[in-house]
Amino acid sequence: MKIAILYASREGQTASIAARITELFEAAGHYQCDCLDLEHLPEDFSLDHYQTVVMGCSIHYGHFAPVFRHFVAAHTERLNAMPTAFFSVSLVARKPGKDTPETNVYTRKFLEKTAWQPSYCAAFAGAVKYDLYRWWDRLMVQLIMAMGKGETGRHAHVEYTDWDAVARFVQQVRTDVLQERS
Repeated sequence: MKIAILYASREGQTASIAARITELFEAAGHYQCDCLDLEHLPEDFSLDHYQTVVMGCSIHYGHFAPVFRHFVAAHTERLNAMPTAFFSVSLVARKPGKDTPETNVYTRKFLEKTAWQPSYCAAFAGAVKYDLYRWWDRLMVQLIMAMGKGETGRHAHVEYTDWDAVARFVQQVRTDVLQERS
């Protein structure tokens, strides 16, 4: 089975999660995955080359990346005609009770507004990478993290992603969405 794993990442954590999802699918033995950054899709890219799609996007200041939103809007009909899975990545999801599509306000609002109806969804915690931020973004993230009692050290690099949850996501997609039999 050929799977497109498409992502939009700003500082790289969503790209890391997409890469891990790719590894987990390929380790299962009968999946061929193309892990692609939505910002750099090949000109000849077509969803018609895939049997399923897994999409991920980070959330910044409450918004998904424009490239992600535009891709979903342009391909909603095709996405709804095939098995799909979606994961969001945000710092909000590091908090218990904010780590599911239903309880993560930004993910829930996106899913309510879009006509795309993914077969399965997840919300993963991202990472704080202050050294990668522009000065304004660093200040804003420090403020947001201070309000949420998170890491605010100027040079902190803290990964909040629950990699076991990522593995469970892949297993759920394999069993529930792709109906793989053990």
